[in-house]
Amino acid sequence: MSGRATTLADFTARLPDGSEQDLSAYAGRPVLVVNTASKCGFTPQYAGLQQLWEDYRDDGLVVLGFPCDQFAHQEPGTDEQIGAFCEREYGVDFLLFSKIDVNGKQAHPLYRWLKSQKSGLLGGRITWNFTKFLVARDGTVAARFGPNRRPEDLREAVEGALRG
Repeated sequence: MSGRATTLADFTARLPDGSEQDLSAYAGRPVLVVNTASKCGFTPQYAGLQQLWEDYRDDGLVVLGFPCDQFAHQEPGTDEQIGAFCEREYGVDFLLFSKIDVNGKQAHPLYRWLKSQKSGLLGGRITWNFTKFLVARDGTVAARFGPNRRPEDLREAVEGALRG
C-alpha cells in the first residue's frame, strides 16, 4: 500500500447483470450513494433522487443506488424486479446495483468504508433505508444524511460538491 488514503475509486460493485462496475469510473465527479428499498415509507425518495440526477448530471453529479433488504424486509425482490419497479414507478435511470448488505459481517466493502468515514447519530451503523452519502470530487466522503433528509433538501450540498 502506498499510504494513499482510500477513496471511492478503490471499490467495485456488482451490477444486476452480474458484472462488476469499477467505481473509479466516477473519479473527479461528486457521487451521491444511497441504500434503497422499494417497500419503505421513504421509497418516494426515488423521485427526488431521480430529479437530482436529472438536474445535475450534466454538471457531473452521479447517483448510485444500492438496494438493501436488511431493514424490515422492505426490498424483497430480485435485482430485475427492483429495477423494473424503480423505472416504472419513479422513472429511475440512475445506476442501481445488485442488492447488498450495508451492515453486519456481509456488509459490502464500500459501505464499511462509507460508515467508517462518516458515522451517523447512532454510530457507524446504517439505521434505515435511504441513508445518503455525498462523496466529493476527490473521492472522499463529504457528508452523510439520514433517511429523513429528502433528496430535494440536499441541493445546497450537491451544488457545493459540484463547485468543489
